[in-house]
Amino acid sequence: MKVTVVGAGAVGASCAEYIAIKDFASEVVLVDIKEGFAEGKAMDLMQTASLNGFDTKIVGTTGDYSKTANSDICVITSGIARKPGMSRDELLGINAGIVKSVAASLIEHSPNTIIIVVSNPMDTMTYLVHKTTGLPKNRIIGMGGALDSARFKYRLAEALEAPISDVDGMVIGGHSDKGMVPLTRLATRNSVPVSEFLSEERLDQVKEDTKVGGATLTKLLGTSAWYAPGAAVSGLVQAIACDQKKIFPCSALLEGEYGLSDLCIGVPVVLGKNGIEKIVEINLNDAEKEHLSSSAAAVAKNNEALLSF
Repeated sequence: MKVTVVGAGAVGASCAEYIAIKDFASEVVLVDIKEGFAEGKAMDLMQTASLNGFDTKIVGTTGDYSKTANSDICVITSGIARKPGMSRDELLGINAGIVKSVAASLIEHSPNTIIIVVSNPMDTMTYLVHKTTGLPKNRIIGMGGALDSARFKYRLAEALEAPISDVDGMVIGGHSDKGMVPLTRLATRNSVPVSEFLSEERLDQVKEDTKVGGATLTKLLGTSAWYAPGAAVSGLVQAIACDQKKIFPCSALLEGEYGLSDLCIGVPVVLGKNGIEKIVEINLNDAEKEHLSSSAAAVAKNNEALLSF
């Protein structure tokens, strides 16, 4: 199992680290455009192998995509990161060109790969990869929902004063501050609806804190977060590499599911060795349907803006 991660910055390096520590891949290739950067990150990570007990080989390269040949899974994290006050959508113009070029280079050397897109605005970048590569839709996956759901569960556990292992919940919709749809109605604490423990007002606060989770961290850190995004990517990669058939909310190309077509947006999917093996349609109430529809309209507007790049 060979995995390539393009972009050796904080998110890409964290992703590579978590994949290596889980020890299910034989090789992880880090790619970056900054001279020596990926090589240095790879060397630093390899020097933790004996300490963290993994045998995964990590190598780095400055823009030599031949090193990525025959990758089973490729992760695209490259592009500029958010700064305080920026929305994910503001990254559209710059990151579109980067993601398009990177995807083409990856497929040239790994035509059978599965691609996971992390670069923002993530739903639109996932759509761009679909439109420019011609890969089957099951082999292109946007990461956002897995991260948003992790942040949702963190906020739920905080409100419940419960261990996070007791909490389950999901965020669908667009990977944006306004587009996320945290499904508080379906969230549970050890199978008991969280509404049994939390007031509607407190649940609304959890929902809003979840939606601005990335912006909150960007304000605190001065740049985008990296530990949770890296862990979210590694979870998707492991589910595919190990054929786990796990359900994650991911940005997938819809063709009528949820009443939506010709766009990528976060919905629950089953991930296995073929990538997206099934899109799971859950019953939403009217308010959730309306929120998802509004989120989809915003994503579609971003997709239209791609035409100018």
